[in-house]
Amino acid sequence: MPLIEVENLSVTYTAKGRDVRAVQEVSLSVAQGESYGLVGESGSGKSTILRAICGLAPVSGGTIRIGGAEVPTPRGKTFSSRVQMVFQDPYASLHPRHTIDSILSEPLAIHGIGDSDAHVRRALSDVGLPANFRFRYPHQLSGGQRQRVAIARALMLAPPILLLDEPTSALDASVQAEVLNLLNRLRAERNLTFLMVSHDLAVIDHMCDRVLVMQHGRAVEELTRDALAHAEMTTAYARSLFDASADRMLGAL
Repeated sequence: MPLIEVENLSVTYTAKGRDVRAVQEVSLSVAQGESYGLVGESGSGKSTILRAICGLAPVSGGTIRIGGAEVPTPRGKTFSSRVQMVFQDPYASLHPRHTIDSILSEPLAIHGIGDSDAHVRRALSDVGLPANFRFRYPHQLSGGQRQRVAIARALMLAPPILLLDEPTSALDASVQAEVLNLLNRLRAERNLTFLMVSHDLAVIDHMCDRVLVMQHGRAVEELTRDALAHAEMTTAYARSLFDASADRMLGAL
């Protein structure tokens, strides 16, 4: 049984008196321990799917199941103990007036988990940050360090599922690689399941076992890692994304 199941999901926003269909009847499933990617241009609906799973976007049709059970509305503590999200901008997602210690301790306090001192120290160590960082503020850290804190916060409740919304796109190229390698290591060590959004097929190829190509709110094509590596896509849109990604890589050399 898949750990994550999205069936015929539709998301509709109302803007300026008209309905905007951000996601249209998209289905996907992710097995336990798998890393599954969503890729597409800006506005393709890929991030909206993650937000819908978390209850942050208005679902107008379809079902979302975690571990075979349909997710409740509102999501509640049980959901947050199983599913956590890492956002694109690590500075915007961390409270600027809270110390790293406070940011990491908050989920523990909400869920009534004691011994926060040991949990915070272990979390920082797990993401490669020294223990004394706990008394710093987000603005005192680099972008890569802030994203490591965001990952540590997402893992404080030991959830089996991480939703990753462009987790490295706001970082420099060298730092991107460090954070992606960190995520791969954590996934292997904890048997985590990833549902990851990116506009960059090179990132998806590095991180994901399968990928769903999105365009204008619809699913265009699903590819395995092997098919992606050998450029065996069947749609013109997926091919254009692959070519654009290859051009960016060549331009960086």
